[in-house]
Amino acid sequence: MLRLVLVLLLVWTWTSLALVSRVPLRRQPSIRSQLRADGLLLDFLKDHRPDMFNRRYAQCFPPGTPSLRLGRSSEKIYNFMDAQYFGEIMLGSPEQNFSVIFDTGSSDLWVPSSYCVSEACALHRRFRAFESSSFRHDGRMFGIHYGSGHLLGVMARDTLKVGGLTALNQEFGESVYEPGATFVMAKFDGVLGMGYPNLAEILGNPVFDNMMAQKSVEEPVFSFYLSRRTRSSYPEGELLLGGTDEALFTGPINWLPVTVKGYWQIKMDSVAVQGVSSFCPRGCQAIVDTGTSLIAGPTSDILNLQQLIGATPTNIGEFLIDCVRLSSLPHVTFVLGGTEYTLTAEHYVRKEMLGDKELCFSGFQAVDVVSPEGPLWILGDVFLTEFYSIFDRGQDRVGFAIAKHPVEG
Repeated sequence: MLRLVLVLLLVWTWTSLALVSRVPLRRQPSIRSQLRADGLLLDFLKDHRPDMFNRRYAQCFPPGTPSLRLGRSSEKIYNFMDAQYFGEIMLGSPEQNFSVIFDTGSSDLWVPSSYCVSEACALHRRFRAFESSSFRHDGRMFGIHYGSGHLLGVMARDTLKVGGLTALNQEFGESVYEPGATFVMAKFDGVLGMGYPNLAEILGNPVFDNMMAQKSVEEPVFSFYLSRRTRSSYPEGELLLGGTDEALFTGPINWLPVTVKGYWQIKMDSVAVQGVSSFCPRGCQAIVDTGTSLIAGPTSDILNLQQLIGATPTNIGEFLIDCVRLSSLPHVTFVLGGTEYTLTAEHYVRKEMLGDKELCFSGFQAVDVVSPEGPLWILGDVFLTEFYSIFDRGQDRVGFAIAKHPVEG
């Protein structure tokens, strides 16, 4: 009897573990940081946004201030230029490894094809369909529009593994043409979208939808932990598929209903600077987006916010802050579901080293996202590093809790 109980306990434990999977996320310098360190950022932005430098008051508009069409990933490449967190997936039989951005702001999975003719593909891992026994050719073409051109490819199906979870017959795109120099410098091979199906450019079920349909996950939930800290026992970042990790956050979870099922879109009550100057005081809509590094909002609001935090525009659209003044800068508070989420300057300022000099940049950027519900704000990694985020497809809601970070000595 005791042996039977032990066997049942082992089976139950194995099954539970198989339905929840941790995916470590690595934190890497962004493409923007690499270009700046190499002295190439100005030329790159001129080449990729030439119209930007012909506008009057162009310095007021950060690079990549697109008008996004609701439900599409147009111009997304300018967000990926700042992306820092990547994880590994495996496609095919036998498995082929790829590094991807796990992006809640899109819904497609794509990786470079071995038939890709772009320079970017030559510098990244490419999928070799002819080596996979589980590969199924689809035949349809797909295209995703980015600021520097269309990413083009062919659709396919194969076995996907993310952490310890498997999605059989997963639809994905094999890119055969990747535009611009951004993908050449990218640390990631492809993108794995985690938004709703309505957001997909590629027909078929997104990855997490397939996992839910195939009952690969214990719960229809995934969660993100992102950290700026790298010297500790805490992970640089982690995606947990199938649940949450209470060891990585503290306090209660504040749940907010999804208002539109495309992006992970929620209602935001207001944005306040030092509790006084308020934006969208009657409420507005926001996207929770792991594929965007900064916090973005409507141009008029962001320009006012930059002034309130003492940020000065540069000739390439970034906003500089005097590093000496960080302790005296105002707090910026986002009110979500009646709960205040306050960021200090240490949270919303990005620090970079240029040689032996430290530069401080505002973590806010202007992006005019058009939607039927009005202008959208984007809560990217600047926000998500401070708050553990939970994405619940079962109840169509997003949860936030205070992320646990080690005390820096």
